[in-house]
Amino acid sequence: MTESVHTPATGWRWRGLAGWNLYFLFKFALLWAGYLNFHPLANLIFMAWLLLPLPGERLHTLRNWISFPVGIGLFWHDTWLLGLDSLISQGAQLTEFSLDYIVDLIARFINWKMVGVAFVMLVGWLFIAQWLRVTTISVAAMVWLNLATPGGPVLTRAPEVSAGNSHTAADQTAAAAANDIPAQTAPPTTDNLTDWLNRFYASEAKRQTNFPTALPADAQPFDLLVINICSLAWSDIQATGLDTHPLWSHFDIVFKHFNSATSYSGPAAIRLLRASCGQPSHKDLYSAAGNKCYLFENLARLGFTSQLMLDHNGVFGDMLKEIREQGGMQAPLMDQQNLPLNLHSFDGSRIYDDAAILQRWMAHSGQQPGGRSATFFNLLPLHDGNYIAGTRKTADYRTRAKKLFDELDAFLSALEKSNRKVMVLLVPEHGAALVGDKMQISGLRDIPSPSITHVPVGVKFTGMKAPHQGTPIEITQPSSFLAISELVARTVDGRNFVADTVDWNALTRGLPQSAVVSENANAVVVEYQGHPYVRLSGGDWVPYPQ
Repeated sequence: MTESVHTPATGWRWRGLAGWNLYFLFKFALLWAGYLNFHPLANLIFMAWLLLPLPGERLHTLRNWISFPVGIGLFWHDTWLLGLDSLISQGAQLTEFSLDYIVDLIARFINWKMVGVAFVMLVGWLFIAQWLRVTTISVAAMVWLNLATPGGPVLTRAPEVSAGNSHTAADQTAAAAANDIPAQTAPPTTDNLTDWLNRFYASEAKRQTNFPTALPADAQPFDLLVINICSLAWSDIQATGLDTHPLWSHFDIVFKHFNSATSYSGPAAIRLLRASCGQPSHKDLYSAAGNKCYLFENLARLGFTSQLMLDHNGVFGDMLKEIREQGGMQAPLMDQQNLPLNLHSFDGSRIYDDAAILQRWMAHSGQQPGGRSATFFNLLPLHDGNYIAGTRKTADYRTRAKKLFDELDAFLSALEKSNRKVMVLLVPEHGAALVGDKMQISGLRDIPSPSITHVPVGVKFTGMKAPHQGTPIEITQPSSFLAISELVARTVDGRNFVADTVDWNALTRGLPQSAVVSENANAVVVEYQGHPYVRLSGGDWVPYPQ
C-alpha cells in the first residue's frame, strides 16, 4: 500500500511515507508515554529525506534501504540508551558476563505493554490508511513538535517527584542558607542548570573535613568498620518489603536522604574512600586528590591501622585496582583462604560468605591492646546476575538481601555482646535498580537516577558505657560522603565510648549537607528546585521522566 502522487511534467513522484508512518507514529506514542528523549529537528530532517520526491522506483527503493539503518540509529538516539562511545568503552566488561546473564538482560529490554501498543497501531494504520492520507497526520504532528520545542529534545510530561526520593524547595533553601548548597533561584534552563553545576563543583572543591593533628592524651582506642554494600537503595528495600527488617532499628543513626553520587561500583568506592573532601566530578575522581581527602589516610595519621576486606576477587571492572590507585587504600587484602562459598558472581567468579568474613574480622582485627583499626569491607552478594552454585539463574534478590540483613543484624548483636568498642558504618555503593523506570530497565544503572543513588546509611556504636536508647536518630537533610567523614572526625578521639552520657544532638547536629548531584561518565542527574533533571553525553538538560 503506497501513498503517492504522480507529477507528469517532471516524472518526480510524491510517494508519502507509506510504512514509515508507523515508525513515526510509534515514536509519538513512546514520547507521549515518556519513554523517549525525542529530538524534533533530527526527526523532521529524516522525515523530509523520506518525503523528497524521486523519479523512478529504483531510486525510491535505494533510499529505503539507506534509510533503514539511519532510522534505527535515530531511534536509538531518541531513547535513553547508551551512545556508541559508551558501548565501546564498556564492551570489555560485557564480554565477561555469563551467557545466561546476557540473555536475561536482553529479555528485560522487551516492554510487552509497548509491544502491544505497536501491534494495535499497526492494525489501526492498515485500517485507516484505506481512507486517509496518514502522511498528512504524521507531518502535521512533526511540524507541531518542532514549533513547540525548537532546537532541543522534549518530554511531554512535567517531572513528578516522589517524596521518598527527593527534597522540597524548602530543604534546598535551608541548605543554601547554610552555605552548603549553591542557591537555586534561576529558572531550570539548560544554561542555568549547567552554570549551577559548575558553581556546585567549584563550591565543593573548597570543602574539607578538619581532622585533629593529633589525638588527646585521654583518647580511647576503638575500631572503625566501613561496610560498603553493592546494589542496595531505599527503593530496593521498599520493593522487597524489607524496610521493616530489624537491622534498620539496630542502628543508632540513620541517614534518610543520603546520595551515593554515582551508580557504578568503582566510582562509589572511590567517593567513599575520598569522603574527607567535597564532591568532585566523575572525571576528577581519576585524578590525584589532596592527601587530606583520603579518609583512611587521615585516620592512619592518628594511629589507625588500615585494613581491607572483600567478599570477591576485585577483578571485575578493576575494582581492587581502583580502590588502591584512586581510593588510596594500600592495605593488604585480608586473607580469603578457606572462606565458604556464598554465591557466584554474574561473571562466574566466587563470592564468599559475609558472615564468615565478619567472624574472621572479629577474631583477627584489633588484637593488640590499645590498638586502633580502620577497615574497609566491600560486599557483592546483592549485585544483579549473581547465582547459586549449581544453577545459572539469577538468585532472588529478596532472598539474598534478607540473608545479608540477618547476618549483619546478628553481627551487630555479637559486637554488642562482646562489648568491643567499634563504630560501624554501613554505606551502600548504589542501588540495584530493582524496579526500572522509563529511562532504564530493571538492573540497568548507566544513568544515576534518584531511585538508584538514594541509599540507606546506618551508624552503630558498640562497647559504649552509655549506649544510645530508643529509635535511631534520623538525619533528614540532604547528605553525602562529607557528612560521614565529619561524623568520623567528631568520634575519632573515642571519648564517647567511655562517657557517662553522650550528647547525641551535638554529635549529629550541623553535619555537612550536599546537593543531590550524581554522575557517571556519560550522564549527570541533579536535583534542582525540588525536581530531578538529567543530561546525557553533554547534551541538553531535560526533566527526568517519572
